[in-house]
Amino acid sequence: MPGLVVLYGSIVKKKWAVNSAFMALYSFASSLIVWVLLAYRMAFGERLLPFWGKAGPALGQSYLIKRASMPSTTHFFHNGTVESPMTEPFYAQATLVIFEFMYAAITLILLAGSVLGRMNIRAWMAFSPLWLLLSYTVGAFSLWGGGFLYQWGVIDYSGGYVIHLSSGVAGFTAAYWVGPRLKCDRERFSPNNILLMIAGAGLLWLGWSGFNGGAPYAANLTASVAILNTHVCAATSLLTWTCLDVIFFGKPSVIGAVQGMMTGLVCITPGAGLVHTWAAILMGLFSGSVPWFTMMILHKKWSLLQKVDDTLAVFHTHAVAGLLGGVLTGFLALPELSSFDLPISGEKGVFYGGGLLQIFKQLMGALFIILWNIMATTTILLSIGWFIPLRMPDNELMIGDDAAHGEEAYALWGDGEKFDATRHETIVHNGAAGDNTVQQQLSNLGARGVTIQL
Repeated sequence: MPGLVVLYGSIVKKKWAVNSAFMALYSFASSLIVWVLLAYRMAFGERLLPFWGKAGPALGQSYLIKRASMPSTTHFFHNGTVESPMTEPFYAQATLVIFEFMYAAITLILLAGSVLGRMNIRAWMAFSPLWLLLSYTVGAFSLWGGGFLYQWGVIDYSGGYVIHLSSGVAGFTAAYWVGPRLKCDRERFSPNNILLMIAGAGLLWLGWSGFNGGAPYAANLTASVAILNTHVCAATSLLTWTCLDVIFFGKPSVIGAVQGMMTGLVCITPGAGLVHTWAAILMGLFSGSVPWFTMMILHKKWSLLQKVDDTLAVFHTHAVAGLLGGVLTGFLALPELSSFDLPISGEKGVFYGGGLLQIFKQLMGALFIILWNIMATTTILLSIGWFIPLRMPDNELMIGDDAAHGEEAYALWGDGEKFDATRHETIVHNGAAGDNTVQQQLSNLGARGVTIQL
């Protein structure tokens, strides 16, 4: 979460730094309350429907201090005998509640990247907890909590579908309904602080060790493999994206490098603990090139992608990369590693004799996540739109943070503001060291930000 707050606050224009960072911070806080009141058990509790668990609180100490368990994850043979017992990590239920919450919160924050720079903050405040409750819990239970996709054998080791495909598709859908940014913002939306952007990306990369390393709920063999594969894939993807930028545009882009890092982290997520490290390099080559192609080439040729204003290209970096990772996992999942983590014995990738059935399962799992997120996100936003405008008015969009929060990220530096001697103090230097003549024109407006024209 801190990495994304820093990244969001720095990768946008200066006038949206506060708003973007706050959207991430608010999502984390609001979703935690919903999580412990209802959502955790909807995602990891007893089965209510094939795709949803029974709602209930995760608050009482009698529940939280017992050994962690996911009661719906028991998998049975066709004759009714147990093939794999339910998941029971060797720590308290409270640990599992907060650990799984981190996945849920990060999904919402990633989704926010699609609507930065124009969504009404009040609409976002209503949307965040509702989306967690009505959309995220369905994907989490279906694929992780013992739902029908989990029992069928769809592989999603650490959230390629549950987190990244969901956030990418839901973000794209939300961007469609909220509407675009101002034309001037769409044409030029340069980061306000590239160094902070790199710092945020670095924190995110570091945090992914826990993201994928914690997925098996133990410090075991697959956890160690997952962490190594995560870093190898991210590095390969970053280098691939950067090479493509140099080949086609003549210069290495720092923003492009961050996007390549992100797509690598996303792509390896559904199979991090299930594939060889050489396969992680292969996945990095794909994740650094396929999303690059969809963003740089396909986006300019497909009218729908041009119409929908996805601010941080979450569709490309998360939906495309997450789907790509899920399909590649269906090809590359290693039998020996899969036996440690998956509920169905004998599951393996196509390259190891698993057959095309696993690819079919991966595609059907992705289709369910896509359709549910489109439907749920649309329903939630249209319902909120009856009471709260989804998009800020144009006059407030011209201002940004000051209109939304009454605050600004940087007090002394303007965002393209011209120097106006009638509003600011004027300092004249005669060029002699230690001999400056200072003329001050005082104004009641105070310091508002100056860009010096040399």
